Amino acid sequence: MTETVDAPSATRIPHWIGGRRVEGGSGRSGPVYNPATGRQTGAVDFATAEEVDAAVQAAHSAFAGWRETSLAKRAELFFRIRELLHARREELAEVLTSEHGKVLSDALGEVTRGLEVVEHCCGIPTLIKGEHSEQASTGLDVYSIRQPLGVVAGITPFNFPAMVPMWMWAPAIACGNCFVLKPSEKDPSPSLWVAELLKEAGLPDGVFNVVMGDRVAVDALLEHPDVAAISFVGSTPIARYVYEKATASGKRCQALGGAKNHMIVLPDADVNAAADAAISAGYGSAGERCMAVSMVVAVGDVAQPLVDAIRERIPRVKVGDGMDPASEMGPLVTAEHRDRVASYLENAPGEGATVVVDGREGVPEEGFFLNPSLLDDVTPEMKAYVDEIFGPVLGVTRVATYEEAVRLVNESPYGNGVAIFTRDGGAARQFQFEVQAGMVGINVPIPVPVAYYSFGGWKSSLFGDRHVYGPEAIDFYTRGKVVTSRWPDPATSKIDLGFPQTR
Repeated sequence: MTETVDAPSATRIPHWIGGRRVEGGSGRSGPVYNPATGRQTGAVDFATAEEVDAAVQAAHSAFAGWRETSLAKRAELFFRIRELLHARREELAEVLTSEHGKVLSDALGEVTRGLEVVEHCCGIPTLIKGEHSEQASTGLDVYSIRQPLGVVAGITPFNFPAMVPMWMWAPAIACGNCFVLKPSEKDPSPSLWVAELLKEAGLPDGVFNVVMGDRVAVDALLEHPDVAAISFVGSTPIARYVYEKATASGKRCQALGGAKNHMIVLPDADVNAAADAAISAGYGSAGERCMAVSMVVAVGDVAQPLVDAIRERIPRVKVGDGMDPASEMGPLVTAEHRDRVASYLENAPGEGATVVVDGREGVPEEGFFLNPSLLDDVTPEMKAYVDEIFGPVLGVTRVATYEEAVRLVNESPYGNGVAIFTRDGGAARQFQFEVQAGMVGINVPIPVPVAYYSFGGWKSSLFGDRHVYGPEAIDFYTRGKVVTSRWPDPATSKIDLGFPQTR
């Protein structure tokens, strides 16, 4: 059951422009809910194109001063940001849980993984170093430098309202850019919380801005002539739209799309370990993760024991309010999304799948809950196999051979993450060599890379040629410049119209 209160009595969630909160003037807003109760708790302002322009201009005005800030001072500032985030990470996790619904332990894990990227950016003096070749030609030196782009923007999803923005703004700002963030309108408060923390840490006004809103704000950023680059994480159709519109406007763009992540379990795998991993990766954060395992591919005789082991574990998952420390899985983010996910359980039998555990049963009357669900006998032509469900619905596909399992992964239009569970090192090595996905786990169900590598998929899971955070983020948020330098004796100067040669 959903109870909606009038927006005027809910907390107003404004923009953050030029170092301060700015209430929207569009007259449009969107409801923000506590997913555990179904009650509206906030009303987020929706920006006009003019308000987006104000944020971009604030960033543009701050850019000259920020890019001149020394690497030493930037690193010092990032150490302060890191210390504040670390000290107050539980507070941010509570803000996150109150609007997203994920349990506190999961929210804290999200903040911690985002914090790892901030920590990595504390080393920006090393990360952004160029190269130098002395005496490349007689009396001539050549060296490379990397410089910031200017104003860059991030458009982020509801499922990680703290971590994914950190993946973007931390390397972007560390590299000397100014940033405009458009977070999800479903859970916008963590972005405002971070904006105030960055100001407290000493980040100059205008370097970090937040505009709330919907497609109007997105299109304004994609079309704005002073925005040099766009980072996006969301569904594949929107990622394709963002990439095409941004690049048509002459911008750099990295647009991360959807996923349908497979977990292959070979006959020699430890069934209990594989079942534990499937539960953890399939139902954590109510399945609202782009790296969630949504399809278990059981090879050969392991299928039935594995299904039995997963089914046995599902009743032990404690579903409840994310603020309750005893809860292991919270609600979905909205009633509409909950109903969409539940529709796959309703339609599965008609397509020939078996509903082993139906998560629609025994859910609380309040809030946007759906219990862990398990489908068996899912085949590649079914919607439960094809679609990114983005909820606590785990499917099992049975195949006879390793080769068939790999073929299923490689034929998928997505290529975000994939995992294999086996005790055979040779099979694991062959798998990582031939599987077509950007992130691979070997006996690791959610292979999200550490902060000093980069995160991103292949195929329709990524539009663009650079992944987020890690080394590829430094490349994305900077552009290279090569300087060729000579300090000649004026007495040796002469005219030479030939093409320069190295000697």
